[in-house]
Amino acid sequence: MELTSEDVRDILHLLDGLPYRELTLETASFRLSLRRAADGAWTQATEVLTEPTGSAGLAEQAARAEPARAAPALDTAGPGGPTPEAAPPAAAGLVDVRAPLLGTFYRAPRPGAAPFVTVGSEVVPDTVVCIIETMKLMNSVTAGVAGTVAEILLANAQFAGQGTVLMRVAPTGEQR
Repeated sequence: MELTSEDVRDILHLLDGLPYRELTLETASFRLSLRRAADGAWTQATEVLTEPTGSAGLAEQAARAEPARAAPALDTAGPGGPTPEAAPPAAAGLVDVRAPLLGTFYRAPRPGAAPFVTVGSEVVPDTVVCIIETMKLMNSVTAGVAGTVAEILLANAQFAGQGTVLMRVAPTGEQR
């Protein structure tokens, strides 16, 4: 994936409405650091990475970014959190819903609210089934398939590594 100047402008436009002063986005191929100056304007620094950074390195960087506001530590499978392989095997025919990026898994849109879905909920591909919070940004996760939620594998507010199986859906109709 190549990050264009337009992509950066779009990110800055979204950030203008948020109270954050700094954002660092890192992928396997680049690191983008954005900082708000005293006058409210954004400055950017982009670095092309020669060696891919694994999810464990990203988790450590995220923890260092805001140590005073970080969520309490959870017992996970390792320093980078659960890996995609940590999930129990799926029953035949179930479709995994995976975390698109690392962060904290939330079943509801806000504390005290009803969860997006429960076991037995009917979903369509665009149904929001949870959110993943990464560096104080909430990212909606959709089912990606029509069917019935069969399993929810993580507890609310549990850390999820990128690719971690969050839940499983029993597909309906021709999708099986």
